[in-house]
Amino acid sequence: VQLQASGGGLVQAGGSLRLSCAASGTLSDISAMGWFRQAPGKEREFVAAINWSGEMTHYADSVKGRFTISRGNAKNTVYLQMGSLKPEDTAVYYCARGWGTTPTDYINWGQGTQVTVSS
Repeated sequence: VQLQASGGGLVQAGGSLRLSCAASGTLSDISAMGWFRQAPGKEREFVAAINWSGEMTHYADSVKGRFTISRGNAKNTVYLQMGSLKPEDTAVYYCARGWGTTPTDYINWGQGTQVTVSS
């Protein structure tokens, strides 16, 4: 399974972006998926996760109320709608298969997409 993240870019503080993560390859099952981010010099941190059906979601406190994770109708695409963006949201955003709040809970990491929020 390969994951492809896209949708990053440069946005002003207070703006919005929507990230996409498309899964391809042999999908014998539909997995829970999540988003992490990593800023320069910092550890990779959990952002949000969604279960296989899309009925359960979990967010980091830092993004709760501002970000929304969702699945596409085909279930092999996951989105991260980011709103009220802050400069501290600047990071490379990664998607992966799994469920939990630590990177070791996940496999099949995508290549990442850069999000830069200017003040």
